Amino acid sequence: MNNKVYIGNLPYNVSEQDIEEFFSQFGTIEDVSLIKDRDTGRLKGFGFVTFESQEAAQDSLQMDGKDFHGRAIKVSMAKERSAGGGQRSKRW
Repeated sequence: MNNKVYIGNLPYNVSEQDIEEFFSQFGTIEDVSLIKDRDTGRLKGFGFVTFESQEAAQDSLQMDGKDFHGRAIKVSMAKERSAGGGQRSKRW
């Protein structure tokens, strides 16, 4: 059961509360996670919303391309990360 959606193209000044208020029209939200840059703490422009039900998550997909604080957001079902990846080697 996948009840988590990816939200992209977010403005850098939104809060988790802004996201929760916007998406709560589709159902109960369990968690909102906005991804931040590890070094600067600045939002990276995307995040995830976990709904209580898969139906609510599916319903929220209709917001794909809709205006949110002046930007056309991307909304899609979140995909599980594959194991490994994400680590970059540093070359000196």
